Parts: sequence; C-alpha cells; structure tokens
Amino acid sequence: MSQSKTLRVLFCIGVNQNFFDASPAEAKQVWAAFGVMMKGIEETQGIRVIGNMDDDQLMVGPSTTAPWTTYVLADAEHLDNVAAVCNLFRTTPVGESGSKLWKFCKIEARVGRELIIQG
Repeated sequence: MSQSKTLRVLFCIGVNQNFFDASPAEAKQVWAAFGVMMKGIEETQGIRVIGNMDDDQLMVGPSTTAPWTTYVLADAEHLDNVAAVCNLFRTTPVGESGSKLWKFCKIEARVGRELIIQG
C-alpha cells in the first residue's frame, strides 16, 4: 500500500446489551462469531491490521458510545475496504439461531490519514 494513498482506520467496536442478556451458551456462540469476524478483518482485501486494543478491564457493561470495548487499527487501500470490514457485523452468523453479530456488537470506523510530523 502506498503511504500517500493509504487510509488510516480505527475500527471502534462496542458490545451491546443483547450480549449481556444472552444465556451462557449463546454468549459462547457470540464469542466464537466474534473470533470469526476478527479473522475476517485480517483477511479482508485491501486491509492491513496494525494492531488492536481491548478495553474490557476498564470498560464494564455495554458500549453505547465512546469509549468503545475494543479497537482495531488498520490501513486500508480504499473506503470500500473499510465498508467491507463493517459489513462483517451484518453477515457473520452467531451459531444456528439465524442471528448475525450486529445483534450483539456494533462497529464504527474512524477514517483519516497517518499523522506525519515534518521536521
């Protein structure tokens, strides 16, 4: 990816009340689906994951606004690649229930560019 054209993206992921209301068995299925989604981010064409951060020790309960529960920092070639990552929440199934991950979690992408200090 060319530095001049690369988008720097912070994917902000929140867990909503449905997760906390889920039975232990359903919560385990959500966690498995979350793992599939995280792997899906890394495998999305045009996305290069730089790192992630989990705030679960200091963020307790559902994330209704910022701060979020977890973050993924990545570079993207195009805005369409960013949208494809967000779409994983609409398409990743949770167990056999027919529910998708977005029933339990949400995502918001902040898009900008890498801050480079000219010396």
